[in-house]
Amino acid sequence: MTDQPDYKSTVFLPVTDFPMKAGLAQKEPAIAAKWEAMGLYDRLREKRAGRERFILHDGPPYANGDIHMGHAMNKVLKDIIVRSQSLLGKDAPYVPGWDCHGLPIEWKIEEEYRKKKLNKDEVPAAEFRAQCRAYADKWVGVQKEQFKRLGVMGDWADPYLTMKFDAEATIVGELLKFAESGQLYRGAKPVMWSPVEKTALAEAEVEYEDVTSTQIDVAFEIAEAPNAPELVGAHAVIWTTTPWTIPVNQAIAFGEAVDYSIVSCVDHDGKSLGRFLVATDLVAAFQARADAALRGTESPELVGVWSIDGFVHGTQLAGAIARHPMHALGGFFARPRPLLPADHVTTDAGTGLVHMAPDHGEEDFLACKKLGIDPVFAVNDAGFYRDDWEWLPGQGSVINTKFNGVDGSICADLRAAGALLSASDFRHSYPHSWRSKARIIYRCTPQWFIPMDKPQDGGIADVDGGVMPTPIVTGNGPTLREIAVDAIAHTRWVPERSTNRIRSMVEGRPDWVISRQRAWGVPIALYVHRKSGQYLVDPAVNARIIEAFKGAGADAWFGADHQALLGPDYDLADYEVVNDILDVWFDSGSTHSFVVEGRYGEGTRADLYIEGSDQHRGWFQSSLLESCGTRGQAPYKAVLTHGFALDGTGKKMSKSLGNVVDPLKIMGESGADILRVWVASTDYFDDVRIGKEVLAGSSDAYRKLRNTFRYMLGALADYDEESEAVSYAEMPELERYMLHRLAALDAELRGVVDKSKGSETWLEFSRYTRALFDFANSDLSAFFFDIRKDCLYCDAKSDPKRRAYRTLLDTLFHALVRYAAPIIPFTAEEVWQSRFPDEADSVHFLEWPEVDHHWINAHLDDKWTELRSQREQVNEAIEPLRREKIVRSSLDADVTMGELVPVGDVDFAEVAIVARVTMGEGDGIVVTPSDWHKCGRCWRKLPEVTEDGTLCDRCDGVLKA
Repeated sequence: MTDQPDYKSTVFLPVTDFPMKAGLAQKEPAIAAKWEAMGLYDRLREKRAGRERFILHDGPPYANGDIHMGHAMNKVLKDIIVRSQSLLGKDAPYVPGWDCHGLPIEWKIEEEYRKKKLNKDEVPAAEFRAQCRAYADKWVGVQKEQFKRLGVMGDWADPYLTMKFDAEATIVGELLKFAESGQLYRGAKPVMWSPVEKTALAEAEVEYEDVTSTQIDVAFEIAEAPNAPELVGAHAVIWTTTPWTIPVNQAIAFGEAVDYSIVSCVDHDGKSLGRFLVATDLVAAFQARADAALRGTESPELVGVWSIDGFVHGTQLAGAIARHPMHALGGFFARPRPLLPADHVTTDAGTGLVHMAPDHGEEDFLACKKLGIDPVFAVNDAGFYRDDWEWLPGQGSVINTKFNGVDGSICADLRAAGALLSASDFRHSYPHSWRSKARIIYRCTPQWFIPMDKPQDGGIADVDGGVMPTPIVTGNGPTLREIAVDAIAHTRWVPERSTNRIRSMVEGRPDWVISRQRAWGVPIALYVHRKSGQYLVDPAVNARIIEAFKGAGADAWFGADHQALLGPDYDLADYEVVNDILDVWFDSGSTHSFVVEGRYGEGTRADLYIEGSDQHRGWFQSSLLESCGTRGQAPYKAVLTHGFALDGTGKKMSKSLGNVVDPLKIMGESGADILRVWVASTDYFDDVRIGKEVLAGSSDAYRKLRNTFRYMLGALADYDEESEAVSYAEMPELERYMLHRLAALDAELRGVVDKSKGSETWLEFSRYTRALFDFANSDLSAFFFDIRKDCLYCDAKSDPKRRAYRTLLDTLFHALVRYAAPIIPFTAEEVWQSRFPDEADSVHFLEWPEVDHHWINAHLDDKWTELRSQREQVNEAIEPLRREKIVRSSLDADVTMGELVPVGDVDFAEVAIVARVTMGEGDGIVVTPSDWHKCGRCWRKLPEVTEDGTLCDRCDGVLKA
């Protein structure tokens, strides 16, 4: 064979400077700087002005520390949604915000004090608040840059901060709306209290962990039992895992439907240890605990001898009176302890008798209140008993495990009084402050509440002593609970199952405790009349308060001339100035008023709220209650709930475990777009995992999509629409099939982003991302591009088929770069600028691609689905010969098929990328090396090629043209 010429220079290979290697970590900051320099966000607002608006209201993170993976996941998801709505042509502003008040920030300042051995209480309150403000401001700046590095587009020049004076004024204004409508009262109720942080806590500020506590059985001698006189002298046995509440006991609860047994016990010497009243179903468990206590104090083999002396029904305990084990102390402890019925008494555990401390349990409080038994406020804010308390004065802290332990002061005194029947370790779940990680307690303190079950238009009743007013029901309108539940039903919840969670929480929640005993926050700006106990409701006074806050923020209250605020109609001497601060959930729950309404008009509601599933008891709920209480409706039209980011093995991330995945490190090494691909690919309605393997998968998916863009950029080099474009009717069948696939993809993606389509897949961006990436990989790279590369490389530039291919590539490019822009905004910008360089332009100005849904063709879809299946079968049949090096590539193969779908004018050999396809017998596929010769330019084996390396008719014609 003679030497053949090299035709490489005659082949029309793709030409592009777009690099295969992304280098995102280096490129993305420059792209972000370009966006900022060109004012991308503001220019986009100008371009979308007057369009339908889509408002995603940002749930404010705490301005406290670097961002973590939960932040990154949340912000990226929000950004994807906002960008996708802008892509639809809507005006989709995004105003980022921060929660700047409250315990997390105070705690950080106090930590700094402790390092310097300073006492917070010795620092002037104004100075402390100033330090909190400076701390929050610092971290707002840090987090802002970190969020921008993620590619989050928003109004970073004017974010909302709950500590801005205007925001604090609006928050106070929202509080005063509750006050003016009578939806506010001060009362003493048990609330979750942190002795370490010395403040009430909201449910959302509490987390539960397993702990080991001391369980005790305590005997209360029965002094009176009018319906069961045989009980006199016996002991009612209560069981508790909080020994510290025994010094505040005021009653014993029983179940009216419970059967009780009177059991007696003698020790090994025949000495009676007493008679005890215990629920019949729990006798065995009680005996086991008591025997264990006996073994611990005497010989290990000894147990008591037990017998049942009688039975009583729960109803017979009505009117019974017991004595506190420490009654000898006199005073509070000498008071009779009534036995009272209560619905919460069960026989699931314990003894079927529950000791009641109305200071430290909501059920206890309500049951005792019916009998006029009031709290005694024995435990102070730090968790110690009052100095004047008869038992254990000044001792504690009540959350100290040693203090509550078997050998602690409480158990020791009960043991000395002959009332401690057992004491041992007990493992159970217990609430902790999520900030300090310390145990919390229920503690009755005077707090401010928003009632859940008070009909609207009610009033405020006087209270004996004029100290704490309680709500009086005088209205006949719906309650806040009813309004909120109705609003839940009229809100779209994504996923739908989250509806049940938020509804059950609202249906079962207690009144909203809105007061905190801290320094850094928005004060409850009220004046309470010293004699009547009523708070002042005067619109003129309230207006002056709000104006003062606009000028100086919260400090306007703490350092105010209160007589000036009250005006000439009131005497400051008659009023108590309230200095409690608002629950930060009220702050964040009010943000819709100064962000959504404040920027877009009164009555405007957000189209969407997005946060983690924990916000059903946090921001979703506080926003719902605040808006329902002041506006009668939810502040949002729809709510999306996402799960939490876990490590690669499904464990919660923890510094102590060393399994924290840092988004800042990922961006520094791999780029933000990789992280965004991960977010968009996950089923974020549930908890999601991230680790090296997961990120490797995201990187691989990104790389494939990038290469798809790179190929299209190269294949479209010098494309001229005016001279090259062909109409749909002129396109070959394969191109028309690919337009069908594009139209089907467009419909699927639009169903995710366009709520107006009524799609059940709305906001399921994992579906969006999977469909987009699969289309690029499977439909384009592995199928369409693979088939048409021969046409692109070797057909004449004017050939109709090549022109049709490039026309479709242009359509695909414009569609895919737009589809990808919300997911990988940096890369989409790089791709767009590679083809259409313009420093004043951006891919993010573009709108949803124009896709003709007349391209949908069910017949073509059926036909080509089968052809693709047969193509795969051919590839599988060729692979063994390729491995054995019988053929070097599929182009060397002849294929004989038993059956082939009717192909019409489709060249199946071209589709399968083989030399030829012939029909044979049976239904199998036979592959043999082709005996045709290979064209020296296109490398296809064709019958007209007379010798390997010479030209086929097509290539010869191209070169001669």
